[in-house]
Amino acid sequence: MAGLRLGPMLRYVDWEGAGTATVWVEADRPCTARVHCADGAGGAARTFQVAGHHYALIQVNGLTAGTTTSYEVLLDGQRVWPLTESQSPFPPSTITSPRGRTDGAGNAEAVRIAFGSCRWAAPPADSHDRVGPDVLDTLAARLACDPTGERPDVLLLLGDQVYADQTSEATRRWLGNRRDLTEPPGPQVADYEEYTRLYYESWLDPGVRWLLSTVPSCMIFDDHDVIDDWNTSASWLAEMRTRPWWRERVLSGLMSYWVHQHLGNLSPADLETDPLYKAVQETPDGTEALRRFAATSDMDVASVRWSYRRDFGRARLLMVDTRAARALEEGRRAMLVVEEEGWLREQALAGQVRAEYDHLLIGSSLPWLLPPLVHEAEAWNAALCRSERGDRWARLSEALRRRSDLEHWAAFPASFARLAELIRSVGSGQGAPATVCVLSGDVHHAYVAEPDFGATVSARIFQLTCSPVHNSIPASIRLGFWFGWNRAARRLGRILRRHGRVAPPPVKWRRTGGPWFGNQLMTLTLHGRSARLRLDQARKSRRGGAKASGARLVTVEERELSGP
Repeated sequence: MAGLRLGPMLRYVDWEGAGTATVWVEADRPCTARVHCADGAGGAARTFQVAGHHYALIQVNGLTAGTTTSYEVLLDGQRVWPLTESQSPFPPSTITSPRGRTDGAGNAEAVRIAFGSCRWAAPPADSHDRVGPDVLDTLAARLACDPTGERPDVLLLLGDQVYADQTSEATRRWLGNRRDLTEPPGPQVADYEEYTRLYYESWLDPGVRWLLSTVPSCMIFDDHDVIDDWNTSASWLAEMRTRPWWRERVLSGLMSYWVHQHLGNLSPADLETDPLYKAVQETPDGTEALRRFAATSDMDVASVRWSYRRDFGRARLLMVDTRAARALEEGRRAMLVVEEEGWLREQALAGQVRAEYDHLLIGSSLPWLLPPLVHEAEAWNAALCRSERGDRWARLSEALRRRSDLEHWAAFPASFARLAELIRSVGSGQGAPATVCVLSGDVHHAYVAEPDFGATVSARIFQLTCSPVHNSIPASIRLGFWFGWNRAARRLGRILRRHGRVAPPPVKWRRTGGPWFGNQLMTLTLHGRSARLRLDQARKSRRGGAKASGARLVTVEERELSGP
């Protein structure tokens, strides 16, 4: 009898009234996976095989707009989900089908979008958690205690869903039973099978497993999904490609990302026209087809698009690949290659001209607006790396860039400026949305920043940064981020700018919230042309708290971002 290895994960849910959703599962053998909903909706799919593992993405049809229904998963006709009460304290998983872009009265339906990044897998419940309570576990416990209460309509996970280069003690023991950890890459993951271990460790966590089964999710990778500082520079990449273990690592990272994260980002219409998805479904073993795709993606970044668009009522999300889509050659460095940048511009401006959205969300794992000193340091470093002060400075600066993670938007000054100009264009003139928000993570703290584009821009513009979901930040880095916003830091930044012969950034900005430190999640509530932001942190419960986690969610910030 087939068993459920991982999942189910509720991924895509339609907001256009088509009554469809997708549910992802991994089974322990080839089988037919079926979703059956209490209201009669459902769907089925045959598993496909990659590297000896068996997966299915089930399209659920017949959902009724504006309703919530529980569902079960069957493998070859045998029910494997939900778990029994003795196996899990959580209620049955559900699918909520939105009414569509508007409710019955023609008003835009409210949408709640939660987001964060950087989740180091939580230890077992009986182990000490050195980085504090996991905010996703804590959210799951709260939702389970009040199944009819307010919950996110979608969860955006903005990178570092797994840490291929920072494995847990339990995973290191498992790796040590497979191979000699004194040989590179040591206690990091080396191949596809080892990546599956990371996903099991992260997504078999009982609270997270249930949460992902009942709240739709959208995902994008960041560096730790492959390796720290992935694609920092051309010289970094050239050096990595000389290491015997690197090719298998990067191909396995991209393959496992496609299976576990990317597929579920796609709509049923996108899946129907995806040639790779068709290929892995039609062959008994899709491993080689997926491996060829990953190899092409690694060598020719313009040939593959990991970015995607999702519309949630009158809110548009453009999730942008800021890792694999880079141009790295010095003198031509760009956060996004020409094709990717063109896609972003087209998706943003075409929708604005047709007034298709009231809120534009740009998902970028890396923040666009950083503390000013950090921004100036990265721009200065980028100038020195391209030999603005000669070859000796360039060599020293490349070493500094790698050691200090100087590879955000500010390290790609032309890309930073073009994104600023795109946001200014979207926020101006007739058809401008109420808000444009860049949603980011990566930096292990949270803050709100606002650029000043002047009176010509009618939209409210925000950099909303929120991480980690479950991780820590060294005290020295925490102090650095605090210092990076103050006046003395700005003066120091101007000194670096003059030394590097760097032009001032094309826009000024200021911090209007934070910084906040802890395991945390931001939630945007968008209704019509209004937007409201809330920041929740997971805190240890003095009274024992939610039974599933011993923690509670504490709201540390709540504010209106725009008026009606």
